[in-house]
Amino acid sequence: MSSPDITRLLQALGDGDDGAMSSLVPFVYDELRAIAVRHMAGEQRRHTLQPTALVHEAFVRLVGTEQQFGSRAHFFAAASEAMRRILVDSARRVRAEKRGGAHRRVTFADLTETPAEPGLDLLELDAALAAFEAVHERGAEVVKLRFFVGLSHDEAAEALGVSARTVQRDWDYARAWLQRYMEQHGADDEPDSN
Repeated sequence: MSSPDITRLLQALGDGDDGAMSSLVPFVYDELRAIAVRHMAGEQRRHTLQPTALVHEAFVRLVGTEQQFGSRAHFFAAASEAMRRILVDSARRVRAEKRGGAHRRVTFADLTETPAEPGLDLLELDAALAAFEAVHERGAEVVKLRFFVGLSHDEAAEALGVSARTVQRDWDYARAWLQRYMEQHGADDEPDSN
């Protein structure tokens, strides 16, 4: 199915067409699962949530909102963000239960397009992204689209309505900013959430 057809189905779903969901799922499921696998690639191996369950939970969250999706890229970005929030919430629950555990510090010096580092501390990553988003909202969106959704510079540029060169500048700035932030604010410096 082409992107315009998926966009049309997303718009129909947003307009309350219940039949649109059953038509949409077969066309987006594989890509949603690939996004879930990317998100979970950096998770501890003992994580209980599976990619399929993550896809389903994220899809339920998206469909349960009144959010309108203007494009295929917008839908997948929203799905990726929902998955990230689910995993962060799960990591918070685990940390609250075990207070610490085997979390590894995240560094952004070698940040690539996929979170493939085993033991990635999602709480640290979430705190860093939240701080970065407060100072550079579009840059944070670039990180989410490139790192979690897996979009290329060109695809991220299209989704954000900016040039690929702007995405590259935002990406480079984000990597430097996040690296500096992580050096200054480690897991040991995080405020206790209880």
